[in-house]
Amino acid sequence: MDAELAELLDSIGPRLRTLRRGRGLTLEALAEDTGISVSTLSRLESGRRRPTLDLLIPLARAHRVALDQLVAAPATGDPRVHLTPRSRERGSILVPLTQYPGRVQVFKQVLAHREPKLVTHSGYEWLYVLAGELRLILGTSDTTLRPGEVAEFDTSTPHWFGPAHAEAVEILHLFGPHGDQAVNRTHPPGPEAAG
Repeated sequence: MDAELAELLDSIGPRLRTLRRGRGLTLEALAEDTGISVSTLSRLESGRRRPTLDLLIPLARAHRVALDQLVAAPATGDPRVHLTPRSRERGSILVPLTQYPGRVQVFKQVLAHREPKLVTHSGYEWLYVLAGELRLILGTSDTTLRPGEVAEFDTSTPHWFGPAHAEAVEILHLFGPHGDQAVNRTHPPGPEAAG
């Protein structure tokens, strides 16, 4: 086995441990989700067992990440991200910026004028206005957001958003599973946080 491959395989265990701990899971809970024994998971994370596809695929599913995120596949040499815009109803465009199901999804959207229709569903949304003005109806409140402004809300509240006027609005739209919320910092951490 060449040194590059050995280094790649050795990096998988710590990455698996970081993912599991980041989600607040115990080895026992992950074993229950994946059907992989606690001892095998422990050996994988510590590097005492080599990862195989039959172990990595259930782990990628349990963590809701792409397999290449576990393996850290080598770069292809082309740093460009090839996005595929999707046309939506009446001139609206949706560009998915992330590809990991079950996690926070990020979209760039251009929304054309449409009539408000309130909806509810499970999840949490963040909207950042890039250009134009966005009208957000959230429950009984009706707000207009301008470029640089952000809104976040639980989607179990009846809501609708679209252009505030006849012109289209361009936004970044983040949608996450219920319980995911943004972490806001109003100022950089002080020197005591660095120590």
